[in-house]
Order: sequence, then structure tokens, then C-alpha cells
Amino acid sequence: ALIARSSVSSGTQGHPTPLGVFSVISKQRWHRSNIYSAAPMPYMQRITWSGIALHAGVVPGHPASHGCIRLKNDFAIRLWHLTKRGTRVIIAHDDVQPVEITNPHLFQPKAVSGSPEFQTATVAGKSTLVSDAESSEATSLQDSGSAPAGVAPKKIVPISVFVSRKLSKLFVRQGFSPLFDVPVKIENPQEPLGTHVFTAMEFHNEGAAIRWTVVSIPEEFPRVSEGATKERKAPVKQTALSVPSPDKANAVLNRIEIPQDTVERISELLTPASSLIISDNGFSHETGKDTDFIVVTH
Repeated sequence: ALIARSSVSSGTQGHPTPLGVFSVISKQRWHRSNIYSAAPMPYMQRITWSGIALHAGVVPGHPASHGCIRLKNDFAIRLWHLTKRGTRVIIAHDDVQPVEITNPHLFQPKAVSGSPEFQTATVAGKSTLVSDAESSEATSLQDSGSAPAGVAPKKIVPISVFVSRKLSKLFVRQGFSPLFDVPVKIENPQEPLGTHVFTAMEFHNEGAAIRWTVVSIPEEFPRVSEGATKERKAPVKQTALSVPSPDKANAVLNRIEIPQDTVERISELLTPASSLIISDNGFSHETGKDTDFIVVTH
């Protein structure tokens, strides 16, 4: 469910904000830029190590930053308290929102319902999610009564799976560290897939199934110039978000063939808050030490 909504100020034409799939990789309540004259960046939530972040700042109604996403102060404070390191961040020109999806090609868990791992993961699956950005952080939400006496519940570390049409490969990371990668087959590889972010929500049927949602990032359109944005005087009428369809995401899943042993290996690692990203692109060079997958679409 949508928790909050706010206007922002993104990067100017000379310093555009990258579009794509990111995650919060560090947070600092009071930070000063080490690139731009020690400019204040309160309630900073970094999404790349090269300097892109969400933070409180002046929101003049048009792009005005050096690439960061400026937030109104009250919204920045609220968002700061809602997110964790690992929370998914999606940057797109158009509105995006998650929709439930069911597909036989989505990974399903192999946890045994009576195990401490399953019970702890079920508790973790009830954690609050932020708007359309789900947390993939290693979390240790535990119920003191969920495991037998003398058995310490295992720390739940969600995995991130990335499938790239450009590379014809599947990559897996866990806790911001790479695990493995394998080749995959893509039907009609010359045809685009788009970019889709699938998130595992919570277990069903005593651990035999898991509920998935998907956010499909809209195709790019030409960027409106800063001057044109400033000259626009008529207020933009706010309309309700249309309910998205999972049809494109389903069609994309049906085109990807993953080796069965890889499917089984991923199923054994699957927990709530795990994610699957499918994109035409490879992952950004920003993906590395202490990051999740960073996929820049523009």
C-alpha cells in the first residue's frame, strides 16, 4: 500500500539524476557533501557510492540538484525513519506501483514449515514495506517464542537475483555480497524485456509458497528541459494512479529459461524480502562492495 507521496527536486540537465533500480546503501542523519562545497545534506540516504543520495533540501518545483533527489524536510524525516540499509529505491520518470503477480516461473521456497528458519522468516515477512520500495536488507526480526528452547533462530538474509538480457546471465547476491552467476537462455534474445522488479512478500501454505509483487518500470520518454519546466505556470492536475497490469512481467518471465539446479539452489535461499530484477541492461559499474544490484536504465 502507498504510505506517503511528495514532490521532489532531481538533477538538472548538466547533472541528471540516474534512472533505474537502486537501494539504500548508507544513512546519515546529518551529512555534508564531500563533492559540492560541503553543502548540507540532512537525513541523507545514499544510493550510490559516487554521490547520488536522497536528502532534505530546497524543492523549488523544478530540477535543481547536482544529481541527488531533494526531499521536503518533513517528508525526508518521515522517510528516514521508515527505511533501512537495503531498502529498494526505484527512480523513474513516471509513477510506478507494485502489483501482485502469480507465475509458475517465479521461485518458490523450500523451507520446511516446522523449522525455526521457516517460523523466523514468517515473522520477517510481516515487516513494514515502504511504498513501492521493498527492503532487501539482512534483517534479524525474531519472535522469542518461534524457535524451540536452546535453538537460536537464524538471521534472515534475503537474496537478490538479477537476470540481464545483455549478458544472458543470472547473478545472485546476498547481504550485499555476490554468491554465484550462471548463463540463462532467453527466448527471442533480440527482443527487449524491459526492467521489472519482483519482490517476495510473505510465505503461504506453511512455507510451500510465497506471494510475489512486481514493479515494471515504464519505458523512457524524452526528458523535459529545465527551461520548459520553469516556464510551465499552469498547475499540473493530480490524477489517481491507474492500476498496473502484470501482463508484461508475466510475458517476460515466460521467455527466460533458468537451469533447474539453479532454480533449486535459489529456492533453498529464498526468504521474504528477496527480489528478482530482470532487465535488458547489465548491472552498473556502481554495483560492488557493500551494494545490492544497481541497474541504471538511463
